[in-house]
Formats: sequence, structure tokens, C-alpha cells
Amino acid sequence: MAVVTLYHAQGCHLCERARAQLVELREELGFELREVDIGGDADLEAAYREFLPVVEVDGARLFTHYVHPDALRRRLRSQSPA
Repeated sequence: MAVVTLYHAQGCHLCERARAQLVELREELGFELREVDIGGDADLEAAYREFLPVVEVDGARLFTHYVHPDALRRRLRSQSPA
């Protein structure tokens, strides 16, 4: 099962939208959703703040700022065993 990680911060409206999309897509595509709040962690703030929200699939960055549902579907379906 793929792991989709959402890096977000409090008060980020784009992050809230991305989370809602990912929750809906998780029901359809069956991935594990992990959420990481970068607030209070200097290293995470430095790495992710200007790109929020950031979505990674199995540790590889896939989206910044917006989730593209069709691209996520293609990515996860291409990883699925036939």
C-alpha cells in the first residue's frame, strides 16, 4: 500500500483543501495517509514552509501548493501490481 504524506501548517487554507481532497481520494484509491504538521520544527519549516501544502508519495515529492487528483490516480495506479 502506498503511503501519501501531507506536510501542512495551522492556518494554511491550501493545506485544508489538500487534506479534504486526499481524504476523499484515499477512499477511492486505498492509500495510507500520513499528516505532518511542520509547525514548531525548524528543519521542517525550512524545508517545506514556502511550498505548503506538500504531498509526497512513498517519500518522493509529488505536489506543492495544490493536489492534482488525476495525477495522483495515475501515479498510484502505475505502482499497483497488475
